[in-house]
Amino acid sequence: MEDQSTKSSRYTKAIVCGVPSSLPALAQRQSDALGAVDYSEAVRQHAKYVATLKHLGLELIELPADENHPDCVFVEDVAVVCEGVALLAYLGHPSRRGESAKMRKVFDDLGWTVHEMEHPATLDGGDVLFTGKEFLVGLSTRTNHQGLDSLAKAFPKYPVTGITVKDNLHLKCMMTMAGPDLIVVGGSEASKNAWNEIESTARFKYKRLVVNEDKAANCLYINGTVVHLPAHEIPSSYDTFKQLPCEKIELENSELFKVDGCLTCLSILL
Repeated sequence: MEDQSTKSSRYTKAIVCGVPSSLPALAQRQSDALGAVDYSEAVRQHAKYVATLKHLGLELIELPADENHPDCVFVEDVAVVCEGVALLAYLGHPSRRGESAKMRKVFDDLGWTVHEMEHPATLDGGDVLFTGKEFLVGLSTRTNHQGLDSLAKAFPKYPVTGITVKDNLHLKCMMTMAGPDLIVVGGSEASKNAWNEIESTARFKYKRLVVNEDKAANCLYINGTVVHLPAHEIPSSYDTFKQLPCEKIELENSELFKVDGCLTCLSILL
C-alpha cells in the first residue's frame, strides 16, 4: 500500500518489481474470463508505468522479477508504509508469502522501522486505503480482522476502520484516493455499499467521485497528478476524470488486469 498522505507530504521514491515470465501461467486470478496474458505486452505496459513514475520525479527502487513468485510485480500487497514505518503483511494467499523477505531488506536498507505481521493475521496492501487521516481497510478474502489489529498496532497514530469487500478482490479494486479528501468510487452495487459503510463508520468525511466501472476507480494520486486508465479500457468512465482540475496521465494496464492487477498494485509509494 502506498504512503498516501494527500495533504502535506510529497512522494520522493517508489518500489517496483519486474514482471516474471511465470506470471501468465501461474499468477493468481479470480477468473479466466479475460483470457490469457500477453507477456510481451504486459512487460511493455509495465515499462511505461515505471517511466511515468520517473517522469513524476520519483526515485525508483527496482526489484528484479522473481520467477518463483509469479505475482511479485504486485508489490503493493506486500507492505503498508507510513511515515518511516513499514508493516510487512502476512499475505492472504499462501503462494505469495515468500515475497516479504526481499521487501524486508529494502526497508532495512532505507533505515525504516519494520514490523512483521504473523499468522493468524492476514492482510494484502490492496485492501488498505490511507486517506492521509486514517486507514480504511477492506475485510476481504485476503484480509481478516486480525490483520486490521496488526495494522492498528503498527500505526497507532491513525484510526483504522474495517470496510466490507464483496465481489472484488480488494477494497482498492473499487475505490482509491484522487485528491485531498477525495475518493473515486466504482459504480457497482458492491462499491456503493462499501462507500455507504465508509460514510457511516469512518472517522472523517470525504468527497466522492463516482465512475461507472469499478476498474476505473483504481487510480494513482501522486503529488497532485492523477494517473488513470485510458478511454479504451474504461469507455464508460473516462469522461468523468475530466472533472478533476489537476494534471492527469493515462496508463494502459490491460494485461496485468487479467490477473487482478490494478494501477496501485504495481508500486509502493514512499
